This record gives sequence, C-alpha cells and structure tokens, in this order.
Amino acid sequence: MRALVEEAPGAVRDLIARGVVFDLDHEGRLALGLEGGHTYRRIVHAGGSQTGYELTSKLAKWVDAEGRVEVKERTSAVALWSDGERCHGVITDAGAIAAPATILATGGAAALWRRTTNPRGAIGAGPVLASLAGADLADLEFCQFHPTALALPGTDHDGVLITEAIRGEGAKLLGADGERFTDELAPRDAVTAAILEKMRSEGTAAVDLDLREIDPARFPNVFASLARAGLNPGSHPVPVAPAAHYTMGGIAVDVDGRSSLPGLYAVGECSCTGLHGANRLASNSLSECFVFGGRAAAAAIEEEAVGTKPEPPQWRFEPPSDETRDAVWRYAGPMRNPDDLARLISNPYPLARAIGASALDRAESRGGHLRRDRPDTDPALDGIHVVVHPDGSVTEEEWH
Repeated sequence: MRALVEEAPGAVRDLIARGVVFDLDHEGRLALGLEGGHTYRRIVHAGGSQTGYELTSKLAKWVDAEGRVEVKERTSAVALWSDGERCHGVITDAGAIAAPATILATGGAAALWRRTTNPRGAIGAGPVLASLAGADLADLEFCQFHPTALALPGTDHDGVLITEAIRGEGAKLLGADGERFTDELAPRDAVTAAILEKMRSEGTAAVDLDLREIDPARFPNVFASLARAGLNPGSHPVPVAPAAHYTMGGIAVDVDGRSSLPGLYAVGECSCTGLHGANRLASNSLSECFVFGGRAAAAAIEEEAVGTKPEPPQWRFEPPSDETRDAVWRYAGPMRNPDDLARLISNPYPLARAIGASALDRAESRGGHLRRDRPDTDPALDGIHVVVHPDGSVTEEEWH
C-alpha cells in the first residue's frame, strides 16, 4: 500500500507527460472524482468514464512506435514453458517463446460468472496458466460484484456497467416504492448487499437507479449505452442489479510482481498483491497496474537466462464452458453457502475448482465474499490470505 500511495502520483504525471489527456476543471486542474468508499475526491478520469479507453489507446500507440517491442497479433498463449521449478517462457499457438522472465498481464476472471460487466474473454486464463505451471494463487474467494449493472435479462445489454462515478455525482438508488434505501457511496460490498436484500424483500429482479438529475454531457458513453438499450434515463429510472466485476484474487506476487515460480511475474487483475484486500476500492486497480507494472518490468529485466531448458509441457489451455459460467454464478455468486460451494470442487475448469475451495475455506463473510451460514467477519482471519497451491491444496497464510 505504501508503494502505491507514494508512487501513484508520479505515474499519473508520467502518463500526462506522455500524452494521456485527463479531465480538467474550469481552472485547468485535474478534475478529481468521488467514488464508493472514498473520503475525498482523488480519482482522475478521462472523458467521464472512458479512462480505460484513453489509457489503452495511447499505450497501443506507444508500443507500436517502439522498435524494440515485437507485437504478435492473433497469437494466443496456450501454456507456460515450465517444469514446475522455473518458468522458461511461454507456449503459443504459433510456437514457443523462450525468455528469462515472463510477465502475465492477462486481466481478470469476472466473466467466469455468467452475469458480469466484463468482456467474455475475462475468464482467468492467466491464473490457470500460472497454476498449471507451478505458481501459487491467492484470495480467489474475493470477487467484487458491481452494484449497478444494467438489468435487462435475455438481451445483449444485460450487465452493461453504469459507472460508480455517476453515483458520486448524485444518482440515487430507489426501491419499488420510489424511495432511497441505502448510501450510494458506501463500499461496493455494502451497496451490493443492500441491493440484494431490497430485491429479496420486494421479490424483484432489480432496483432502480435514478439518473434524472445527472447531466448527460458528464457521462456521454453511459447515456449512449442506455439509449442503445432502448431506455430514456432522462424521464425514467433504469433497472440495475449486481454483476461480477473485479477479482481481487489471482497469481500470488510480491511488491515487484514476482510469483512463487521463479521466472514468472504477474501484473494487473490476474495478479494478487494483497493491495485490494477483500473488496477493492474503485479505481485503485489502474494505479496498481502502472505502479506495480513498472516495478515488475524493472525486476524482470534483471533476470538472467538459465542453461538447459526442459521439454515443453503437453498440457494446453481450454476455456470454460457455458455450463461452468452458469455454475460459478449459481454456486459462488454474491451470496454463498457451503453446500453450493462444494459443488464447484469437481468442476472441469481449474479456476472454478480453486474458487470453490477458497470460498469454502474462508468460513466467514468479508468484503466481496458473503456466506449465508457465516454472516459475520471472523477477527481471527484478519490479514489472512487463502492460498491455493499447484497441487490443489489450500493453506491460510499471513503476508508481511
């Protein structure tokens, strides 16, 4: 946490110097947003809620202009080149690539849940590759369910994210009676729990998000998405319900991105630094990517090539089936119980099994992990990480 707090402002200044355009206020200063769980306005944005697009589009241009970077488009990683003792590179569908250091930045796993705000490809491929290669995973029981995802079941618009920043500017959550029922800027797990309870008590599949006092020019892409879904948020509230959004768990790494498998690093949502605890605060993930991504790059450059490499492994990655995505949503959704979690232990997808085992082991409710049979937080588990080892065994560890 100290590394993030101390180094994030420098990362923002570096991005601005490289051409990233963040929103400014009327005095030309960075326009800081307020999001759930925050005490002060401290979040920089680009184009309202288009920060990710602004960053990734600029990053792609920098990479394209850098002659020392070779980009292999339409090439997929199918395994890590590992003997279980060290990672020697990556196996792709176009051949093997040897490297003294391999950095995974494959994104998260929230699309492993059927109802999700994420693109279909966010299925946790990185943690699966890492685990099968010999690396530890951690905190897999913690999935953050975003409270305000559009609820239009059976349509392509179901699960569209309505950014939390819009609640920071005054959008209200309403029950069937048209009355507010929770603090819209409480941490995401608290807002999610409140929405689920309201849905349960009212027998509804969604609650309403009132955007009628929000200036559409402030969040143009949100209002455009709602218009494409056939909704008019200027005249009527829109239906929302929680959906899987961000996985706090992943490949266990240190502050420099090193995994437990020598030669293998991980950054971003596929990694688990412990920074996000049980419930990520909004927008901290982008800061994590730039701060710890830079640290991982600096550490990886120091890795030295080893001698004889092992034979490439025979195992190849297989994506999860639709049945697995249904099972993960049904058995490890926003509210959990041990009988349902146990059903995941035999799932054919390795990460689904590991999520079930982790959630079973943590016999309490904490952050994004809510168990009906254990509704309270156990102080004895403060600071404890549930670690899944390559052989499938689970241990509880205290990180320092």
